Amino acid sequence: MLKKSIAIVAFMIIFFMFFYSPSPAYQSPSPKPPDKPQGDVSIVIYALERKLVVMADGKPFKTFPVAVGTFDTPTPIGLFRITEKSKWGEGFGTRWMRLSVPWGIYGIHGTNKPYSIGSFASHGCIRMHNRHVEQLYDWVKVGTKVYIVGGVDGPFTFGFRTLVQGSRGSDVMEVQKRLANHGFYNGNFDGIYGAGTREAVKAFQKASGLKATGIVDEATYRALGIYRFE
Repeated sequence: MLKKSIAIVAFMIIFFMFFYSPSPAYQSPSPKPPDKPQGDVSIVIYALERKLVVMADGKPFKTFPVAVGTFDTPTPIGLFRITEKSKWGEGFGTRWMRLSVPWGIYGIHGTNKPYSIGSFASHGCIRMHNRHVEQLYDWVKVGTKVYIVGGVDGPFTFGFRTLVQGSRGSDVMEVQKRLANHGFYNGNFDGIYGAGTREAVKAFQKASGLKATGIVDEATYRALGIYRFE
């Protein structure tokens, strides 16, 4: 009788385990990620890696491949803002967003050469696939911050040029800042090597015991404390 009772109890336990086991606790589905960035939107472009990252409240939202400038016509390095949004067409693809680069016309735009994306191919602008630039265009506004990042050499990522009157670029702007720090330049940091910058370079060279040529060469870079990272 005892054995029979134990057998019945065991059967009931197994039965309830298989047919009346509690269902797992209900879990609400994960929220669907937003279709567009929320909050404060900004852009970070990594020139050497040829990628553009859309940031939402300081966190990466989406990454796109891009083409950037060649080493002879480099993409500007620094912090800029979008100043214009329009649709230029043709070689600039379906969308155009101009950047606040003071020494020339640079922007983020589409392309009719999609095969160039992922390479160093432009005259300094940032190229995107048209379908990508159309997305980005809808996410940003005039005033959106754009950080363009180079390598460890910053504005000299693409090399040290000999700078002369008429030169333009991130490297010129950095030289202007260094001259100002040394007390030789009080003009605008506009990246344009004009007459004022040339005279400041000459004065700095003379004070540093260098030949006052007004040309920024290797010796002048060193005197300004600008060295290539090894």
